[in-house]
Amino acid sequence: MRKCPNCEKGELVKVEDITLEIEGYIFIVKGERCSNCKEEFPYEEETQKTVSIARKLGVWPEPMKLYRHLSKSGGGLMFRIPSDLEKQLKLNENVEVSITKIGNKIVIEPETK
Repeated sequence: MRKCPNCEKGELVKVEDITLEIEGYIFIVKGERCSNCKEEFPYEEETQKTVSIARKLGVWPEPMKLYRHLSKSGGGLMFRIPSDLEKQLKLNENVEVSITKIGNKIVIEPETK
């Protein structure tokens, strides 16, 4: 048996009941669990199967990076949200968004009420 890379005290034990939750969907996968700290390590092939299924369900989107030019409007700048992203996030002109500056990044999130 292998030692746990997390706590370095327990042994890794094979299990078939690791629970992964992705966007409200529950996946049960095989892997190893530490006998001491209970940290879980899903097998790589199980994780890849889970990601593949989650993508088919539409709950594991591909990373997206879009490039847009800003436009001048009144006293400030604006940018256009692509229609596919608008549909995916269920946005419209009545949805309030929050704009947050984190370091050198801008995060825009639809507000949920």
